[in-house]
Amino acid sequence: MWKRYRRLAEIAQAALITGLPFLKVGGESALRFDLVNLKLHFFGAVIWINEFYLVLLAVIFLLLFIVAVTNILGRIWCGWSCPQTVLLDLSGDLAGIFPLEGRPLAQKVVLIPLSALVSLTLICYFVPPAAAFEGLFTSKVITGFFLVQWVLIYADLAFLGRIFCKTVCPYSMLQSGLFDKDTLVIAFDPAREKECKGCDKCARVCPVGIDIKNGPAKECIACAECIDACASMVRNRAIPSLIGYRGNIRRQKAFLLSGVTVLSALVLIVLVSAGPEVDFIVTRNPEQPAAGVNSYTYTVRNNRNTTLRGALSVKGPFLLIGEGQIDLKPYEMIHGRIIAKAEKNRTPTSIVFVLRMEGFTVEREAGFL
Repeated sequence: MWKRYRRLAEIAQAALITGLPFLKVGGESALRFDLVNLKLHFFGAVIWINEFYLVLLAVIFLLLFIVAVTNILGRIWCGWSCPQTVLLDLSGDLAGIFPLEGRPLAQKVVLIPLSALVSLTLICYFVPPAAAFEGLFTSKVITGFFLVQWVLIYADLAFLGRIFCKTVCPYSMLQSGLFDKDTLVIAFDPAREKECKGCDKCARVCPVGIDIKNGPAKECIACAECIDACASMVRNRAIPSLIGYRGNIRRQKAFLLSGVTVLSALVLIVLVSAGPEVDFIVTRNPEQPAAGVNSYTYTVRNNRNTTLRGALSVKGPFLLIGEGQIDLKPYEMIHGRIIAKAEKNRTPTSIVFVLRMEGFTVEREAGFL
């Protein structure tokens, strides 16, 4: 029965999406966007706001992945891993312990805490989980977001349900343009039409209300409920199900799309891994406190999961005025202002700032007036 495999896939997806903010990699959430400091934590790596070309590459990879999966496997996401489907299926299973006539109401009740959990999880993708839990009772902003999301998610699941999949979902509308004649779909075998006894169980169990015997339909979410239903009815006749997955996965186009997607993922991984341990930026301020004296603003970012200590100095005939000691916590960014004064009778046009940290040195050149 396909249902068993679908439930395993759905539980794994639910555990992954719910658990990512709580999973620690390098002391931070495995996946979380830090709204305060404008940086993305991604499995131990940190992408700052000015490095969002990496996020653009990640979006390109995601789009390629969606195109490849949809072209090869059809609407497998919709029936096996979409949060809409997962929550409706799992809540339906929990409601199944109640009598048949009471299950619709029971499912709506079960969806109340599940919607709350989803709302809180979404907040944890932007706020550290501990702060999110505390903020539910101390922050009006977090509480407000939590309640609004809770209501919207519950309304979608409890009242729209599968109608969302057929009418509102943008991915559903996009999929038809990504299909070809070899895309994996669920279909009734017309060559075996005479073997069908017309029980219509396949149509009754369909969550989106289609009759697969009438041919493939764009509303089908590839959940395989009809396959299991038909198999249960023909089992005693010792014949295979009249409904099944149809398509050609191993084809040239599938290999090409998969190869391009894997290549984009490798490029993204290499670029993220090749990022510097520390970013050091120095800019000269427009104002000049005095002749031969320049003011500078510096930014230092720690891209490592360790505390770094070091000092800021300059090369050449200059006197540095200001705090030169740098202490950085893991993934911290600091700003500072410093003044450089040229020695008497010297008229340099540039200055080199040197940041010496534990194990490495970074130099940056800036103009001097």
